[in-house]
Amino acid sequence: MSFTKTKLPERIAPKLMALASSAALALSLGGCAAVGGGNIPSANTPISQSEAQQGAEADPQLLAEFGGRMTGRHADYVEQVGKNIAVQSGLGNAREDFQVRLVNSSVNNAFAIPGGYIYTTRQLVALMNNEAELAAVLGHEVGHVAARHSQRRQAATQRNTLAGAGLAILSGVLLGDTGLGDTLSRGFLQGSQLLTLSFSRNQELEADRLGVQYLNSAGYDPRAMGMVLANLAAQNALDAQIQGRDATIPQWASTHPDPASRVQNALQMAQGTGILNRDTFLTNIDGLVYGDDPAQGVIEGQQFLHPDFRLKFTAPNGFYMVNGTRAVSINGQSGQAQLTTGQYNGNIEAYVRQVFATLGGQQQQITPQSIQRTTINGIPAAYGTARVNAQGGATDLTVFAYEFGNNQAFHFQAVAPAGRTNVFGPMFNSMQRISQAEANAIVPRRLDIVTVGAGDTVRTLANRMAYPNAQEARFRVLNGFSSTDTVQAGQKVKIVVRSR
Repeated sequence: MSFTKTKLPERIAPKLMALASSAALALSLGGCAAVGGGNIPSANTPISQSEAQQGAEADPQLLAEFGGRMTGRHADYVEQVGKNIAVQSGLGNAREDFQVRLVNSSVNNAFAIPGGYIYTTRQLVALMNNEAELAAVLGHEVGHVAARHSQRRQAATQRNTLAGAGLAILSGVLLGDTGLGDTLSRGFLQGSQLLTLSFSRNQELEADRLGVQYLNSAGYDPRAMGMVLANLAAQNALDAQIQGRDATIPQWASTHPDPASRVQNALQMAQGTGILNRDTFLTNIDGLVYGDDPAQGVIEGQQFLHPDFRLKFTAPNGFYMVNGTRAVSINGQSGQAQLTTGQYNGNIEAYVRQVFATLGGQQQQITPQSIQRTTINGIPAAYGTARVNAQGGATDLTVFAYEFGNNQAFHFQAVAPAGRTNVFGPMFNSMQRISQAEANAIVPRRLDIVTVGAGDTVRTLANRMAYPNAQEARFRVLNGFSSTDTVQAGQKVKIVVRSR
């Protein structure tokens, strides 16, 4: 959560909703936003002026959704690799026409929009192990742009579809496939980096094929596409294991479509070998922030802490969290919730009513049965619950708000099967302020590229990982190691450390 107090949601969120209502934002591995309409250019036609204009208009809002554009040596390196691979597409002046962005997000994600705008998150880059893998991901995105997949997908659906992996479960199971379900899904997705529009399987495979083609043309090892998809599948499985969830249901943040099922296909398409540029890549990502940026708040186990807003809360047992730019999502089998904020005028009860009205949208007026005032750990608070009838049965929507100042409030919005909202009770009651000393003690994690010494083993290196649990499993997945791989003296590897 990195919104500026009060002002950013008021300024940015309506713009994003307006964008979403006129164009489905597709944020996935290969996800592209279908911006605009009209005649769709044929595949490999140079980027038109109108496409470039559409991309330029959407770019600032996507950057706001994904933590902002990073600058400096890490971003320069990603841009250089991206433009080099874009040239292989043959799209006119590809190097000049493509805009490659590294964004400050802890979500494993990459996406593109018409007009040649290509994005990858720092977290996805950190999961890679060589330059060829970076080129593969960016080449996949270039392939989506070249084939105009987003425009074709939107033309085929003839309507906007906004459904993240987790929110598809939310609206489908708890609310049913209804207008209300769609509206609540959009409300919960806003600011969470989980807006997505799925591509067809054929489009994903075509983008993979084009990406492999570009790798070959550029002299990279074409097997890198399969490698990075395997990395993503392994990370998703590890996240599921650590969080205690079903690995067959992707984490909300893992909006890339089923990387595990595409690994073998990508490897079969790869013919021949090429360069990996492993050491060059690792040198260029040394020091990259890994996981949450403290400026957006951090997840530590079951706790979320925000040093700037001086707050923390604890998620219920059995739930896991995903941190976004303006929202923290709390997900579990028995419900979903989100912590976010809105414009506050000093009346906490009016604030709660406004949240309900916003979540209901134009589809349905949602009003709580009553609004109760209380105090949580010294913080003035108010809450209410509304029961909504949906295809999945009666569902309770709860809003629990906290006053942190005359012009600042935060709130949880939570959905659960009727009568089961109490699963979130401990979380609602855990909200508290943190001291300045506690805020100052929050230090980011970063990648540290180290050279394996003569006495080093996987275990000794993993013990240096800045995590309290699953250190060896995290180290192996981070470095693309199997359960039996060992390290060799002189080899460069990634570890995660605490460092300002």
